Amino acid sequence: MNLAQIVYNKIAAEPHFQAFIWVQVPMENPVKQVYSYREDKNVDEMEVENTWNWWNSFRIVCNYHKKLIVALVVSNDVPDKEEILRWIGEPVKCLIIPTSVFITNKKGYPVLSKGHQDLIKAFVPLDVQYIITGSNRHQNIAYYYHYLDHLWKPDGTIERFARGFEDYLQNPLQPLMDNLESSTYEIFEKDPIKYELYQRAIQSALVDRAELKKKEKDDTPIIVMVVGAGRGPLVRAALNASISTRTTIKLYAVEKNPNAIITLQALKKEMWGDQVTIVSSDMREWKAPEKCDILVSELLGSFGDNELSPECLDGAQKFLKDDGISIPQAYSSYLAPVQANKLYNEVRAAKSTNEHESNFEMPYVVQFQNKYDIDEPQILFTFVHPNKDDPIDNSRYGKNIYKASQDCILHGFSGYFDCQLYKDVMMSIEPRTHSPKMFSWFPIFFPIKTPIHLKAGDEIVSHFWRCGNTKNVWYEWSVEKPIPVAIHNPNGRSSKIGL
Repeated sequence: MNLAQIVYNKIAAEPHFQAFIWVQVPMENPVKQVYSYREDKNVDEMEVENTWNWWNSFRIVCNYHKKLIVALVVSNDVPDKEEILRWIGEPVKCLIIPTSVFITNKKGYPVLSKGHQDLIKAFVPLDVQYIITGSNRHQNIAYYYHYLDHLWKPDGTIERFARGFEDYLQNPLQPLMDNLESSTYEIFEKDPIKYELYQRAIQSALVDRAELKKKEKDDTPIIVMVVGAGRGPLVRAALNASISTRTTIKLYAVEKNPNAIITLQALKKEMWGDQVTIVSSDMREWKAPEKCDILVSELLGSFGDNELSPECLDGAQKFLKDDGISIPQAYSSYLAPVQANKLYNEVRAAKSTNEHESNFEMPYVVQFQNKYDIDEPQILFTFVHPNKDDPIDNSRYGKNIYKASQDCILHGFSGYFDCQLYKDVMMSIEPRTHSPKMFSWFPIFFPIKTPIHLKAGDEIVSHFWRCGNTKNVWYEWSVEKPIPVAIHNPNGRSSKIGL
């Protein structure tokens, strides 16, 4: 406590304190290591305080100051996986690795056991620094660094795309209210997996529709409408699907953004010709000259419905024949409790626009990196299209119950979605079913104002609402257990999505 008081007084006294304070924390309690060598003591039965609790107490006393970071000392014994993952949710910037944890291979070089290798690799995404301590037990100290460099794996497709955006808070897009810029469209169009999945779904739908027309002896073209066509990637996917299935289609591309319409008209003139009709209109207001067999859209946000896909498609489904196909057919949002110290501090540092700490009452799109998943994601809201409900109501309420497997801190909730495009063609950013190499969406983060301290075995009960009126849609959220917290964003006072 005395050390924490000295440190906090120092950084609190200087509002523009620039340096970071490295807090050295052993990964394993030295007392536990001592007991492991004693025959008269059973380590599993000993109550030895976990060192994460040391760090947690220190940073709480220092008011979660963002200038405090962790230098983690690697132990000879590797902690279990959950403990390691919990440290991933902390601001670890350095691993201190004693030479004593290295072993010597047949050629006389220092290497790490498989357990220690996995531990080091787990921290690679955090871009940690390494400090080698202890006596040089091999010919050259550089051998240790060369070996650690060898453990770094090259970035994959998603990592390369997300580089520079890790743990960077962004406001979700509002494409219904705002017209997207060309550069935003360009980023989306670089994702080959997304449009490959859409093309597969359209192919399957065209085959089914062609068989139906054949039975009915109907030789007219299959009518396809792409609503929210953007700069045309879904139009291309539909045309490619038509070629691969040898079906004749008539295609309408509906788009409200005048900037994107210019691109669509140029593509029609140069490539598509009369097969495609460009419609410059809001899909909710357009009066279609005929009904379609297949309605295709890409209106999903990071949380599935957070870019108002339900409201848009409810307005557009009047274009669809009674037995028509919507792509996507259904989508669900998922929610998981997270420990994310860095994101909590980023939200806290953001400016509030009202007296209610509005920065904590809005969701953020973020590529999570420095976070710990307290429990697995659970399904929250589901939407199905076409929507046959009468009357249609897109408000929702969801209650989820989670459990903490170890002591940790709840800073908020991570959000994801999965989507059934058509039949067995699925698209997902939910971690367990994430579509490989797809990067069009980052997850979403719902913060809570006050971190909640959890003990192993604690239940976390969350409540989420999707609310709306004639002008806006918004989310409200709260926690009931282990301690109740006030509802965030009541009546959309801090965050809302414009219709």
